[in-house]
Amino acid sequence: MCIIIAMTPRRFVIPDIHGCALTLQRLVEEVIHFRKTDTLYLLGDYIDRGPRSREVLELIRSWRDDGFTIHPLRGNHEEMLLNACHDRASFRLWMLNGGGATLASFGVEDACEIPLTYRTMLADLPLYLKLDDVVLVHAGLNFDLDDPFSDREAMLWLRPTSVDNVQLGGRKLVCGHTPQTRKAIEASLATGLITLDNGCVYAGMPGMGSLSVLELNTHNLMFQENIDH
Repeated sequence: MCIIIAMTPRRFVIPDIHGCALTLQRLVEEVIHFRKTDTLYLLGDYIDRGPRSREVLELIRSWRDDGFTIHPLRGNHEEMLLNACHDRASFRLWMLNGGGATLASFGVEDACEIPLTYRTMLADLPLYLKLDDVVLVHAGLNFDLDDPFSDREAMLWLRPTSVDNVQLGGRKLVCGHTPQTRKAIEASLATGLITLDNGCVYAGMPGMGSLSVLELNTHNLMFQENIDH
């Protein structure tokens, strides 16, 4: 007799990678053993600060080309890169926030010299995703508005401390952007505001320095220490 065991599709969320391609690859391929039946949601900030921004984007693209289901969102660092092409003030802001590491990873000196295929990839990223049980966004939502999804700035830059459960339709809000200690991330799982950024690029800071991943079905939380030093 043949017994067939159905594999439940898993749903993973990873925030703020910041150029840590080696760490991301180990987390996805060796820690969670990502399968083609799974779905991976990424909360933005793939670039800047860490040493391998180009490689992070290439990993995401290669996994998708290989048939894996990945839904990346836009973060404020992708926004800064795109804006840096338009004026010098935006370029200077980007440089103050780690943009130089991204230029170095591409071997160029200006944002507009980054190949168009990468900039198009970032320009096409959505700001949020609504699932049945959670809302995914890079930074936060402005619940002072009747439509919190109309505030683009908040979705990229806000550091929220609370949520409006009614406006979310009973969903939880899952975000990155604001580095948190492991204890703070673990504590957030029991609330309506799940904050996942463990500050992967801040290795050496107490409680930080890892890339986190949350499996939404089980609320299983895992970490991979930064190996991109």
